Amino acid sequence: MLKEFRPALFMLLLMTLLTGGLYPALITGLAQTLFPHQAHGSLMHHQGTIVGSNLIGQPFSDAGYFWSRPSATTPMPYHAGSSSGSNTGPTHPDWETTIKNRITLLKESNPQQKLPIPIDLVTTSASGLDPHISPAAAQWQIPRVARARGLSEQTLGDLVARHTAGRTFGILGEPRVNTLALNQALDQDGTQP
Repeated sequence: MLKEFRPALFMLLLMTLLTGGLYPALITGLAQTLFPHQAHGSLMHHQGTIVGSNLIGQPFSDAGYFWSRPSATTPMPYHAGSSSGSNTGPTHPDWETTIKNRITLLKESNPQQKLPIPIDLVTTSASGLDPHISPAAAQWQIPRVARARGLSEQTLGDLVARHTAGRTFGILGEPRVNTLALNQALDQDGTQP
């Protein structure tokens, strides 16, 4: 029996060392060397302080900021530890009420805007953590942000255009705007809301 046990124990120790130690150390080292920003969580800094990650959305409710896509995570919005959708669909009565409330809030906050509200300003993403909004959603918010900050709509339109990322590899996904990066750039000009 010891004859069969010895090779099995050797393989267990060898595979533990390889897959539990050497392989993770190699991959971590490669990631740290080749992709240091991503390996550390794609963190964003402002004046030496970490303000978030460009991979996870954040709530913005002040009129002088571009608002993010709504989040359905609990117990608070954009909670990375509980990434999920709301599990309510278009036929659920609570979903309809939630959407109507979001539409009302958006219209009240931006009464001069007569264009239709882009869908991503009233619906959540599947993860509830999406840091991006569509360029149309950013453009829709420009009158409110311009009024709150005392900036021209043209200035904000140019800022949105500079922060609009195209399709990945030119074909995947849709153009998008990272809300945290856009708001961070908005604050860098010194004009506070």
